[in-house]
Amino acid sequence: MSQIFSAEALPADHADAILAGRLQLEAGPTPVLLRGGMVEDMSAVAPTMADLLDRPEPANMRGRALFPIDELFGRAVADSSAAPRLLAPIDLQVVKAAGVTFAVSALERVIEERARGDAGAAAAVRARLEERIGGGLRAVKPGGAEAAALKAALLDEGMWSQYLEVAIGPDAEIFTKAPVLAAVGWGAEIGVRSDSTWNNPEPEVVLIADSHGRAKGATLGNDVNLRDFEGRSALLLSKAKDNNASCAVGPFIRLFDDCFGMEGVREAVVELTIDGPEGYRLEGTSSMREISRDPEELLRQTMSEHQYPDGFALFLGTLFAPTQDRDEPNRGFTHREGDVVRIATPSLGALVNRVTTSKAAEPWAFGVRDLMRNLSARGLLEVPAAA
Repeated sequence: MSQIFSAEALPADHADAILAGRLQLEAGPTPVLLRGGMVEDMSAVAPTMADLLDRPEPANMRGRALFPIDELFGRAVADSSAAPRLLAPIDLQVVKAAGVTFAVSALERVIEERARGDAGAAAAVRARLEERIGGGLRAVKPGGAEAAALKAALLDEGMWSQYLEVAIGPDAEIFTKAPVLAAVGWGAEIGVRSDSTWNNPEPEVVLIADSHGRAKGATLGNDVNLRDFEGRSALLLSKAKDNNASCAVGPFIRLFDDCFGMEGVREAVVELTIDGPEGYRLEGTSSMREISRDPEELLRQTMSEHQYPDGFALFLGTLFAPTQDRDEPNRGFTHREGDVVRIATPSLGALVNRVTTSKAAEPWAFGVRDLMRNLSARGLLEVPAAA
């Protein structure tokens, strides 16, 4: 997918925002800041994004001016043969994800489980579950007394599910979405397994936390999901979630400052548009106001008994579950190769990717050793770590 980066991908108020990201320059992957109309190379003071975001106030750091932001629009392309190009705005951070954080997503996971990953059987299961528990599930607070009462009632009816446990129980589902450096950025192809027949994007807000678990900013992400695999068994979660090019993040991290912070995350409305090669179009929204667990609570649970010395990215989940039929009645939605997926919200910009298979997507070949060798060759490993 060769596409020119444009101002449409930036936040609506990007002139007032401080954006952090990574560019593939001739020298190698380079952390940058976008502010005041300029793109600044931050590698001399923070050779990795993990270093940059571990600084007490990364927005106040200064780098070397590269070129005006307007020039980025004509330079940054998704084609891997060209430089500069946009990379995922994270590097050494572990990519974590919170699942089933919205009532609708809980219902859809139960449907996958009951239908055993069969899209054709999902419609009947969906109707029955929505009639029984749809409203009740939306009203309860996870881990509270009402949640416990609802669980008891559903157990009596034989309708309880492991997905409802993480939707309304005390413990959130937190899993590892992708290995370090495996995420792709704006404009890259995203991959679904070639043997999947029921899959969809998951448009999400992604918090970026430092080594102490403190959120330093937010961006957008696509937690590509294989509904047939996870529906057959929850033990197939890793195959459903972690495949080549199955995690997209970007285009930039909006750093928290006086203009944008956690309240901006809580108020975000994420829009999803899918344009298929055959003329198919799907649109939907996911409002963070309807999340069942507060983002700060998800951060706390991620860090409760684990450490992340290089920080982490945390997908917050999605309200959107595509059920609109695409090919046959009652078969719901699934991707086709060539679908263009656009995930956007005014405060964070737009993440755009084209769908292919994980086998056909560009292989992930640049790992941690490659990054360390590159930084060493550039003389950047001597930069002092954050205090």
